[in-house]
Amino acid sequence: MYLKTIRTSALFVAVIALGACSSTPTNTPAAPAAPAAAAVAPPTSGNAAANTGAAASAQPAAAALPPHRDPASALSRDRVVYFAYDSDALDAAGRAIVERHARYLTTNPTLSIRVEGHADERGSSEYNLALGQRRAEAVRRALALLGVADARVEATSWGEERPQDPAHDEAAWQRNRRGEIVYSQR
Repeated sequence: MYLKTIRTSALFVAVIALGACSSTPTNTPAAPAAPAAAAVAPPTSGNAAANTGAAASAQPAAAALPPHRDPASALSRDRVVYFAYDSDALDAAGRAIVERHARYLTTNPTLSIRVEGHADERGSSEYNLALGQRRAEAVRRALALLGVADARVEATSWGEERPQDPAHDEAAWQRNRRGEIVYSQR
């Protein structure tokens, strides 16, 4: 009887071991999900369109956008360097923006950018085109000094052709004197 019990136990262990080695996946129950109330924040208003943002931001990290493409990223939001009237010199705020992009570009060596220089509407078209180019080149040079290879940065000018603000006052002109950092679409 004792021998029969040992054989039965050995057979049982063998069946379990062979079952574990099966190439057919077994359906094991998944870990219990978190309660639905804890997963979604309660709506703050009756507007269903406003509440869809919370669900969209709860996407898995694998679907996250890189910082230069993510509209919520500071890197994506702060990509415009503003200039003083008739100047191509970077101020402290402009240098901070360029430094942030230089750090990002040096850690992502496959990315390249285009710096688009712009001018306000005052002055001739030719002068503004040249001023926009000098502004783009100033940003390109600052990036190069911070370790970004020249081959990865294209400097181009739009002059006064693409205003950020179409108004004709000092506030609009200040917004139009700029250099924009645009990442390639790769």
